[in-house]
Amino acid sequence: MTGGAMAAGVLLLVVAALTVWCLTRVRRLHRLHARVDAARSGLAAALARRVRVALEVAELLDPPRGASLAAAATAAGAGSAPAADGRDPAGTRESREMAENALTRELAALGGAVPDPRLAAELDDAQQLVVLARRVHNDAVRDTRVLRSRRLVRRLHLYGTAPEPVYFEIVDPEPASLRYRADVGSTRHRTVM
Repeated sequence: MTGGAMAAGVLLLVVAALTVWCLTRVRRLHRLHARVDAARSGLAAALARRVRVALEVAELLDPPRGASLAAAATAAGAGSAPAADGRDPAGTRESREMAENALTRELAALGGAVPDPRLAAELDDAQQLVVLARRVHNDAVRDTRVLRSRRLVRRLHLYGTAPEPVYFEIVDPEPASLRYRADVGSTRHRTVM
């Protein structure tokens, strides 16, 4: 083998390795973007369920508290989620986050004052589903952004035209099981941390 043929073979091997690496990154990015889309849909469904349950709870409360909760739930339900392609038209995500935080505050102000135990359990379940869905969504966004931030991925523009996913930041509602728990320093009740 001559030196030129050997160099061409090494160059071909490097190009083949880079091509395989790029293809695996593109496939991984595609899967991560699909995961973000699925997580965004799950988060939207969890938020919609919480709004629905909050409106049911508002109907059972006395007029001032019920009206306040209904207004917060209606505002949260009226907020538009990011578009299906992940874009955030005109800052709608921030307004939705503020409306969801207002609903969380209204629900927290209720404490345990939901008259119907079945509805109280459903509300607690809806709240926990929101927490879980938001974490799943934000984990998917984090993983996608980490891979997109890699130098070679950025320089070769391997993510194509997919918009960079954004986090959905709201205050996690306090679980009902923790609202009524004994003091952390108590020796009579086991503390979970």
